[in-house]
Amino acid sequence: MAVEVLVLKETAAGERRVAATPETVKKLAATGASVRIEAGAGLSAGFTDRAYADAGAKIAEGDARGSADLVLCVQPPDAAAIGQLKPGATLVGVLQPQGDAARGEAIKAQGLTAFPLERLPRTTRAQAMDVLSSQAGMAGYKAVLIAAQLAPRFFPMLTTAAGTIRPSKVLIVGAGVAGLQAIATAKRLGAAVEGFDVRPETREQIESLGGKFLDLGVSAAGEGGYARQLTDEERALQQQRLADHLKGIDVVVCTAAVPGRPAPKIISRTMVEGMKPGSVIVDLAAETGGNCEVTVPGENVEHGNVLVSGPLNLASMGAVHASEMYARNVFNFVSLFLKDGAVNFDWGDELLAKTVWPERAGQ
Repeated sequence: MAVEVLVLKETAAGERRVAATPETVKKLAATGASVRIEAGAGLSAGFTDRAYADAGAKIAEGDARGSADLVLCVQPPDAAAIGQLKPGATLVGVLQPQGDAARGEAIKAQGLTAFPLERLPRTTRAQAMDVLSSQAGMAGYKAVLIAAQLAPRFFPMLTTAAGTIRPSKVLIVGAGVAGLQAIATAKRLGAAVEGFDVRPETREQIESLGGKFLDLGVSAAGEGGYARQLTDEERALQQQRLADHLKGIDVVVCTAAVPGRPAPKIISRTMVEGMKPGSVIVDLAAETGGNCEVTVPGENVEHGNVLVSGPLNLASMGAVHASEMYARNVFNFVSLFLKDGAVNFDWGDELLAKTVWPERAGQ
């Protein structure tokens, strides 16, 4: 009997993405699986139930959750929804099982084989499955558009009858996927762009996008492409030099984050107070506490004469393309174990073994 795949309709507030598109439904069906999708799951991302039906999916009715062998989602279902799933089923999405004790216990109680995609190893082979990177690209893009909207200045240089308008000076903090997309977007909007990262190897990437690398004389290259923890002396030096530099900046977009950890505090309250009136900070890291000390997640706040924005779930703002990328990532991942209409896990494959939660004995 063919594996039954179910695509959930997202219920988290403000979530517009979907875990499968008509394109990936066709690919899932081509493996021999039977694909069902909850009614209206793709509407917020621009995909109608008819489009899914035309691609080979059935609109789920009745106890679809209790019969599905493989369940796909974006945001993690709550404990009650997890309790509706078929015992022993496979669940794939950004699940954050350790971020909510009730959710983690529900996954264990149902005996689910859960694959939190945020745990996927960051290797070359995994790039086509890397949901964190694909969604960060959209987040970085949207963060700059929000900054341009909030800033009381033009981004580009303009020559007008009323005189020349100088371009805005924009600093992007963090040069991961989100940061690099933010640099590229700010550059396309005509700003004078700088990128700051404590990893010196990012200089070439920043400069390749037309940005200027801000060198504060502190290097903190770490393992796995992430920055290591700064020493107290390094942090003090970085803070002093960054505070001085921020006095001449019009817009800051913060993107520095490490999955599973609180966002590093890079911009202090004192630094914000030292910025010129009318400056704007958009803190993309707000969901994990923010890179700026005065960020309030989900709100725009004025601190002195500086506007600090802490937007949440930015990828969802670009739901069409974000869903297309996410769905392809998910399909590429499930293709590791979904073949010929059956689920077969090869625990010798590090991508499966290191992503599954709870970890299997002996791993």
